[in-house]
Order: sequence, then C-alpha cells, then structure tokens
Amino acid sequence: MTNTIKLAVNGTLMRGLALNPNLINVDATFERETKTVSTYRLWSIDDHYPAMIKVREGGVAIAVEVWQVPLAGLGVILSQEPPGLAIGKVMLQDGEEVLGVIGEPLTVEGKREISQYGGWRDYLEAK
Repeated sequence: MTNTIKLAVNGTLMRGLALNPNLINVDATFERETKTVSTYRLWSIDDHYPAMIKVREGGVAIAVEVWQVPLAGLGVILSQEPPGLAIGKVMLQDGEEVLGVIGEPLTVEGKREISQYGGWRDYLEAK
C-alpha cells in the first residue's frame, strides 16, 4: 500500500504560483505536467484562481500538474483551497484517472470562461 496519492492541479497550486506552498508544506512532490482529456472547461474566479468543470459537450484539454501527495496531507490541502473548489476524479490524456481539483458548478456562474487558453498559466500570461 502506498502512502501517497496522485493529485492533478490546474491553478494556483501549480509550481511557482500563490498556493504551491500548500503542496510543498505537506511534502508533496511534483511528478509531471500533462493535460486532461477534452471533456473539461475552465473559468476564472475573479482572476484569483480557476475552476475546472467536466462537461458533456464542448470540452477542451486543460493543462495540469500531477503531484504525489502524502495521504495525511490531502485533507490539509483541500481545507486550504478557495471556496467552491473540491476534489474529484480527473481523466488525463494518457487515460490515467487521478484525483484532481475541480470546481463546483455554482462557483462559475457569471464568471469569465477561459477554456480557450487551455490552462491557468496561459491565461495569466495572456492577460
């Protein structure tokens, strides 16, 4: 039995961004950059953080980072996430399903959709 679990992150938890210390502080380790399958859309929540939601149609591949997170740290990370974000299952382009940070549908209502950028970093760079 492993003591870590894979977690896909798509926003401020990524390397070098505002909440990345939340991963580092629980001894999580970066595994790789990848993308999701094309069944997700991404919104900016007041330009503070993104929310990714799985959709039936019109989805795109979203850039994510996969981290190995100690099981004991997963709850700590989730408790420090912004409002409206949760942990769910995310399908990666290589067919692997991992836990990932996802948005609750009500969180994105009235917010700016940024799916066309393909990820939070690209959106920030384009601003």
